[in-house]
Amino acid sequence: MTSAFDEFVTRVGPGAPERERERRLLTAELAELRAIGFGTWRVPAEFGGSPLALEEQFARLIRLSAADASLGHVWRGHLAFVESLRLQPADAARPWFERILAGDFVGNAQSERHATAHLETRIDRASGRPLLSGTKYYTTGSIYADWIHLAALDGDDRVAVTVSAHHAGVRSTDDWDGFGQLLTGSGTTVFDRVPVAGDGILPSVTTDAAARGAHLGSVLQLALIAVIAGIAQRALDDTIAFVTPRRRTFGFAGETLPREDPLVQLVVGELSVAAATVRRLVLSVAADLGAASDQGATAEEFREIQFEVFRLQEIVPRLVLEATTRLFEVGGASAVGTGPALDRHWRNVRTIASHNPVIQRTRALGRFALTGTLPEWSAPAAEETRTPRYARVGQA
Repeated sequence: MTSAFDEFVTRVGPGAPERERERRLLTAELAELRAIGFGTWRVPAEFGGSPLALEEQFARLIRLSAADASLGHVWRGHLAFVESLRLQPADAARPWFERILAGDFVGNAQSERHATAHLETRIDRASGRPLLSGTKYYTTGSIYADWIHLAALDGDDRVAVTVSAHHAGVRSTDDWDGFGQLLTGSGTTVFDRVPVAGDGILPSVTTDAAARGAHLGSVLQLALIAVIAGIAQRALDDTIAFVTPRRRTFGFAGETLPREDPLVQLVVGELSVAAATVRRLVLSVAADLGAASDQGATAEEFREIQFEVFRLQEIVPRLVLEATTRLFEVGGASAVGTGPALDRHWRNVRTIASHNPVIQRTRALGRFALTGTLPEWSAPAAEETRTPRYARVGQA
């Protein structure tokens, strides 16, 4: 399928600015990717797959994101769901791997819009069969999905549940109002008494739960960083395409070719450095994460990789945001036109980078380096009353 994927990304890339301007959802493009098998490339061989190394999966995600940043982002939840299945017992994972090999796509719906971060989506068992009800936002990919994976309360327990997106009680609306990543379907999804099948709640895997949490968290966040790496490459490609045919350098009369201007060359060089660097960083961490998963790493080993992901969350957006701001120096006012749509690169990176509290994670890394205290994700005002989730390193 490599040649089919190569042909696909080459063909769909040029239409990305127009699709974004028209806010045309990616239903057709996603259907092609599903037919190619993009969502199946990490299914283990014992379940009928022909798995790629995780590093190669991320390399292809970067290429897909360079073609269309929203199209790469849409796959985040699906790819993470597949990785989570790889950690499940075989009998629990098998029916889901079969659906994925058949071409099914899994969307993601975790967050809710409330004044506080509590969970209201619930499973009701009063009728004798479990029925899911609730409203989610930031439901990336769910508008395109066959199945939606989400967090819900089952009694007092928080569970991960997966339900059919085709049930009449599921309604996804494209009301995402962000200024970037416009085609990810990251809007509202409502669940109204949606049946939960017997395999819809995967068993809680209690063995080395900390390792599994660090593993899955790393996959989810590294996927976002891979999309940014793809945007960096596309920003470079679009800037070169913009500059090369031009015959006048901003600020100079007559014919002065921008591609021969040392300052324009400098800006393009900076873009090249950013794109190559962030790609290398993402693939390096992806290789470590894949090896750790294959070898059954310990919680401490997975945590070290998760810290590497935190470091990328700090440095990659900063590098690419700076580069996608500087690129406008190559063309003056014409560079801000809606035709080239060079502005979409900054908007899309800024939107992705806002998904997570990067400054909290960077601070947590500094605290760990200075005191050995592992991250505790609670608000500063709760500092005195919280119950620590982790002990200081080296203590019980």
